[in-house]
Amino acid sequence: MKLNEKIAYYRRKAKLSQEELAALTGVSRQAVSKWELGEAAPDIGKLLALANAFGVTTDHLLNKDEEPEQPVSPP
Repeated sequence: MKLNEKIAYYRRKAKLSQEELAALTGVSRQAVSKWELGEAAPDIGKLLALANAFGVTTDHLLNKDEEPEQPVSPP
C-alpha cells in the first residue's frame, strides 16, 4: 500500500475529517487532500505528526510493502 493510500486509510479508520487531520498536523485541508490523492507528499516533519496521529511508526507509513496496522484512538 502506498503512502497516500495509508494516509487516507488511517484517517478514515480514526474517524477524522481531512480538516481535523490538517489541524493535528499543522497544514491545510487542501494539503491533506493532495497527500491522499498522491499529488503531493508530506515533508519529514509532517510524517512524524501523521505517524503520531495514527499511532504507527514513520517506517510503517513509508514502507509500501507493509499492510496497514490497527491505529490507536485519535488524539
